[in-house]
Amino acid sequence: MENHRIFIVEDDKKIAQLLADTLRKYQYDVAIVADFDQVTAESLAFNPHLILLDINLPSYDGYYWCRQLRQHTMCPILFISARSGDMDQVFALENGGDDFITKPFHYEIVLAKIRSHLRRTFGEYAPNQSERTVKIGALHLYIERMELHIRENNVPLQKKECVILELLMDAAPKVVSREKLLEELWDDQSFVDENTLNVNMTRVRKKLADYAIKSSIETVRGAGYRFIVAPEES
Repeated sequence: MENHRIFIVEDDKKIAQLLADTLRKYQYDVAIVADFDQVTAESLAFNPHLILLDINLPSYDGYYWCRQLRQHTMCPILFISARSGDMDQVFALENGGDDFITKPFHYEIVLAKIRSHLRRTFGEYAPNQSERTVKIGALHLYIERMELHIRENNVPLQKKECVILELLMDAAPKVVSREKLLEELWDDQSFVDENTLNVNMTRVRKKLADYAIKSSIETVRGAGYRFIVAPEES
């Protein structure tokens, strides 16, 4: 069974290394952020099951990075911070965090919270044991993983790309209106307009083409979009 991956975003090198060493003793795969201007990019590359995120960071604070990360992942994000005020915890939760751990902390508490969130998200306490998927012929969309599989190809997706594909594949061969797509792409953290939809639609189409997936997304003028399955993939 695959070990759970934990991504640490902490600028105190000693604390980050102690956390990593402790977690590895319990068979977790761990990565520590290297470039604090590339938190989102490094997280996407590592594809963690859980993120430990400090608030006071170089360049941008943890609240900012949590909002950015929430555009790409729904994995648990646990804030770890020396700040202990009530409003700090409120801001952490309102910006997309799942829990708040105050420094200095006992590593047993950190481990217990990590296990608890992983169980609720991926384990025996998960609300739905079977993954949400959409399947059309050889195309298989894994929604929680944000991955599209077709034969030997495993295509990683960003959050909005995954939402678009889920809606279109689930409705195929029916048309999905632009209004419906915009409504589903909207979240509390980012404004979604026509250009946002167009940019993400272009990205989805490019990924289908780049991975030699013959299925395509058809624009239906005045109505919306429709997912067209290629005969060899049906």
